[in-house]
Amino acid sequence: MISVEKDSLQQQMESFLSRFRQLNKAFELNDQSYSEMEETIGQYTAFIVHPEHEAAWSAMPEQTKHFKELAEDLRQEACHCVWAMEKHRARAWLENRPDIADYFHNIEDCIEAEFQGAGMNKHSKVLMIGSGAFPMTPLLIQRRTGAQVVGIDIDAEANRLAVQVLQKLECREIQIEQLTVDQLSFTREATHIIFASTIPEKFDLLQQLHDLTNPDVIIAMRYGNGLKSLFNYPLLEVSPALWTLSEQVRQPGQVFETALYRKSAAVTAFSSARGEFHGSC
Repeated sequence: MISVEKDSLQQQMESFLSRFRQLNKAFELNDQSYSEMEETIGQYTAFIVHPEHEAAWSAMPEQTKHFKELAEDLRQEACHCVWAMEKHRARAWLENRPDIADYFHNIEDCIEAEFQGAGMNKHSKVLMIGSGAFPMTPLLIQRRTGAQVVGIDIDAEANRLAVQVLQKLECREIQIEQLTVDQLSFTREATHIIFASTIPEKFDLLQQLHDLTNPDVIIAMRYGNGLKSLFNYPLLEVSPALWTLSEQVRQPGQVFETALYRKSAAVTAFSSARGEFHGSC
């Protein structure tokens, strides 16, 4: 029996949308509403990962146009709020203020699970697309594996804060660039490319990356389907001639999941090599 009815779920979504809009508007006006923003993101994270809410979402009939628009607006506003909080976290840390937001601890737990699926090590060259103001993923990858990491982001302020965070940490192994994937020479060297889940055009970039990357590159695409699509952009269809979905890292109770892609020709060659290996045994 589902204790959260669809009407209640939609009402909660509408309430969160209203709160996020107010918070984002306040942020644009330089209103110091970070404590409320932190509290709201924490509540929203709990809402997204609650199993009863996911069950209510799954039990809903075909979604109406209004509901789809509500979901898209909510995702956009929630993502903007997260970007604002990342900047606030970076500034707070640079000023030696206490750490903030359980949301960020949830993200760190998600990153841990990615290591197992993507197989990064000290020889890896990792490109993070959407590295953000507080570059958690590049820092965790570099510290755990010793890999070379480059982060890019279209937000100039986020990049500036990320550079300051790395300078304070005296971390010279991570590079932050405000370049597009086709402008960055490292793109062709990368063994792994990770997409932040809040990038709307990530699947357009995935298609573009096919001709810009080496044959064996592994793409880690963060996403959220179902209820998690209210906090992350979901999986989309990709051309099977270009990319093959080789694995999905499912993370119940976490805010996003990860899909691992390989170039289709590389997957075929990898499978053939495995077959030859097993045959020889």
